[in-house]
Parts: sequence; structure tokens; C-alpha cells
Amino acid sequence: MLPTIEWKDGRVKMIDQRLLPEREVYVECLDHEQVAQAVEAMVIRGAPAIGVAAAMGLALGFNREAKAAGPAAAEAFDRISQRLWRTRPTARNLFWALERMKSVFQANGNLDLGALKKRLIEEALAIEREDIEANRAIGRFGRSLIKDGQSILTHCNAGELATAGYGTALGVIRAAWEEGKKIKVYVDETRPFLQGARLTVWELARQGIPYVLITDSMAGWLMKQGEISLVLTGADRIARNGDAANKIGTYSAAVLAREHGLPFYVAAPFSTVDMALEHGGQIPIEERDGGEVRRAGGCLITLPEAPVRNPAFDVTPARYIAAIITEKGIARPPYEKSLSELYRCTS
Repeated sequence: MLPTIEWKDGRVKMIDQRLLPEREVYVECLDHEQVAQAVEAMVIRGAPAIGVAAAMGLALGFNREAKAAGPAAAEAFDRISQRLWRTRPTARNLFWALERMKSVFQANGNLDLGALKKRLIEEALAIEREDIEANRAIGRFGRSLIKDGQSILTHCNAGELATAGYGTALGVIRAAWEEGKKIKVYVDETRPFLQGARLTVWELARQGIPYVLITDSMAGWLMKQGEISLVLTGADRIARNGDAANKIGTYSAAVLAREHGLPFYVAAPFSTVDMALEHGGQIPIEERDGGEVRRAGGCLITLPEAPVRNPAFDVTPARYIAAIITEKGIARPPYEKSLSELYRCTS
């Protein structure tokens, strides 16, 4: 599998997703600040991958900066964690990973400093390993929802690049393909950052899965023509009622799917589910720099001073979602009940 992110020789190494598909360049982060900047600049993106990056960044920073046990170690841990906490507000996995690392830190406060550093590195690597296992399980559960001969519309990138490996929504597609099902994937470009055109297409081509690239605005018409069988996306945060935040444009695809009687599925690890949030209106939505909208592929496409809105995510109401595919199983409406049942299985 493609190494989206890895711990290597005491550093965090990740593929620079801003340069794909033209160039395959890897970035090495020497400290937590470089990891934080990589997350903010979208060198690495995708909720599960961001979670792994946060855990590795915390372990890396603590390993380099903690000089003494006790209160000094706690101060260093909190400072590093807070920096990573501020990077991006929407993806639940980032905060879940930092909370998990904090629990490990607190549970191992009796260790000497060297052993504590080692324990945090081990936990970050466990989060990476478990994410790959979860994605494979998502694929096994989700492939049952795809029938032989169907065409799937995706939005954004929810493959290996968005995770530690294998993928969530693309993991489901991949599992169906590996099972021998003849499928085709319609890939939305996903403006303004073009994750579909740049990243999903690149992944599908590497895996030999048939695909067609379309602009976001073509999806409704192709649904009406009967060329699309279902819609399958990832998610960055899911409230306990099933409302799901994902890349901007997902809500539009869900509404179009409902209009044309097509199922809309969400695939995500349970670390994406935020049981503390009652509904999607409580999910913080990141607003990014307007330059991402004014340019495409580095080229200015409008007036340089044109006013811009650039919300990076939208929220799809649970009523539009036919099922949420997790590593614990498939949740169906009513999600308040089904997600709570799965949550008890993870506790």
C-alpha cells in the first residue's frame, strides 16, 4: 500500500498531497511544529490521516522537547498537544487521537522519561496500525452494499491518501473490486482543492479500477440519465444523530441522490463519530483562505481581489444517508439508536 504517513528514524514522513498527481514527493517533519504546519497547509489531509499525524506529531514533539519528568513533562505535553489541537477544527479524528494520547500520558505518569517517550511512540504507531485494520473492516462490511455492474459516484478523496492505508469510501470500492465485482467510479473533481481530480483519480488508476472524471456540476444530470447507481463518500465528523460533515459539495450530492432515488452511503471509522454532539449544527466548519477558490492548478481564474467564501466542509443531514459504514458494522436509521449500539461495542 501507499505510505501516506509513517514514523521513520525518529521522524514523521508523509507524502505531499498538494503536488499529486504530477509529482510524488515526501516531506520529513523533524518536530511537532512542522507536523502542525503540514496539517494546516494540507500536505496531509483526510480525517483519519490527520488523526494519525496528530498522534505522531505529539509523540515526535514530546520525544524532542521533554527534558525532565514530572511537571515539566506535563507542561511540554500540554503545549505540544494544544498546538496540534489548533490546526484544523472539523475533523473529529484529530481530537480523538490527541485525547487518546493524553489518556496514555496520564496512565503512565509513573514511568521514567525515556520509557514514557517510548510509550507515546508506541501508541502513535498503534493508532496508525488500527486505522489500517479499521479501513479493511469498513471495506468488508461495505462491499455488500455494492452490486456487480454498478457505477458509484464519489466526492473528495477517501482512499489511502486520506487514511493510514486502504481507505474508507475508496476502501469499500476497493474491497468490492477485489471481490471480483465489475464496477465503475464517477469521480467528482471536488472544487476548490480538486481532491477528486488530483488524488482519487490517481489512486484508482494505480489500482486499475475503472473510473470517469466529471465536474461537480455534472453529477445531477448523470444521475437523471441513469448512469450512477449510488453515492459513496467519507466523513470528517459524524454527530450522534447521523448528520455527517464532509468536504464541501457533499450535501449537494446527497440532495441530488435523494431526488433521483439513489442510496447515499457514508464510510468512516468510528473515531470519526462524535457522540458528544447531538446534531450536525454543532460541528465546527473550517473556513479556508480565499486564494484556493481564486486559483485552480496554481492559475488565477478570476479577479485577484474577488471576494470569496471558502467553507471547507458542509453537513449532510441524517435523513439523506441510507447507511453509515464503520469497522464495527453498518449503522442504519435511526442513527441515534444504531450508532449508540456500535459505540457501546467500542467502549
